[in-house]
Amino acid sequence: MPTIFTRIIAGEIPGTFVYRDDQCVAFLSINPLAHGHTLVVPIAEIDQWVDLSPDLAAHLFAVAHRIGRAQQHAFPCERVGLIIAGYEVPHTHLHVVPTEHMGQLNFANAAASADRDSLASAADAIRTALAELD
Repeated sequence: MPTIFTRIIAGEIPGTFVYRDDQCVAFLSINPLAHGHTLVVPIAEIDQWVDLSPDLAAHLFAVAHRIGRAQQHAFPCERVGLIIAGYEVPHTHLHVVPTEHMGQLNFANAAASADRDSLASAADAIRTALAELD
């Protein structure tokens, strides 16, 4: 059975995408820890990040790095956090989170949902920053 991320990647469930290539996608979290919280997800359905090939792992981290730099450019933030937890969905995903303080990296503080307009606004800001940083 496909994961929810596979279904989002396939377009069966809506997602607010900021990046896509032949190996991975990046879209905004619907349970954000902070405005602009983005998930970098391989297209291949791989449960645990330690099972990624070294090349795919390097690619995901490179994309997460680009997204993080774009977030720094797009949002006022002290730091950009990176988390790989792997418990929420059995499909590897990197959480890239613009933060003002350490407490924002606590999943207990995640929003129960995200407003579509807020997601669209954050996505536009990240896409614009990605284009400016290229």
